[in-house]
Amino acid sequence: MADARPLILIPSYNTGPILLKTVTAALALNTPVWVIFDGSTDRSPELIQHLETADHCGFRIIFLRVNSGKGAAILHGLREAIPAGFTHVLTMDADGQHPADKAADFFKWSAAHPAAAVFGRPVFDASAPSLRVNGRKVSNFCANLETLGWGVDDSLFGMRLYPAHDLLEVLESTTFARRFDFDPEVAVRLAWSGVPIINLPTPVRYPSKEEGGVSQFRYVRDNILLSWMHIRLFFGFIARLPLLVARGSNPLDHLSPPSS
Repeated sequence: MADARPLILIPSYNTGPILLKTVTAALALNTPVWVIFDGSTDRSPELIQHLETADHCGFRIIFLRVNSGKGAAILHGLREAIPAGFTHVLTMDADGQHPADKAADFFKWSAAHPAAAVFGRPVFDASAPSLRVNGRKVSNFCANLETLGWGVDDSLFGMRLYPAHDLLEVLESTTFARRFDFDPEVAVRLAWSGVPIINLPTPVRYPSKEEGGVSQFRYVRDNILLSWMHIRLFFGFIARLPLLVARGSNPLDHLSPPSS
């Protein structure tokens, strides 16, 4: 990627054995990978510590003592990645839902449009719980209302490639977006900032318990958090409405490939 240095950031909290498979797949891309343990207590760090060898010189493990949430872990990683010279970060979940081999497409689109954020648009298979597939439609509707249709095809999907400085600026502009609200809130705030968004169809699967699948999603807790977030963002949207109308639409929205 000319004039750019991408980094793969993988936040992890009590992910268990499936973490090794996720990290190994990411390392096969020959792109630096950092795993940020967000206060994990399940001994999963021991599963990947052997990967910190000369064979994986771009691999790094970061430990946070207290569990503070996905957004907080990514913010910590950003604050170290930017001084290290990385210009873009690709975020991936540690639980095996996101296909590491798809990252090459994210890098390709980002190389052609380095000012843009490349968001995954999930393509679900039969493993996806219907509650999760249908429930996200409410958040997607709200996010597109709050951005005047800037082009956030899926507000909750976590496989994304961000311009690092833009993401850091957004996160440091708010004390929110530190937990389950990270993905939708930064999507809205990036759109408010005028960052172009390209949506890339991306397969997603939910590994079964037999495959080591885990989930930190808590239906009541996280939906309350999302509801409060959208209430806050709606008032922010009203305050910005004249500027958003005057600004126009996402200049790269037409580049988003259709769902396959």
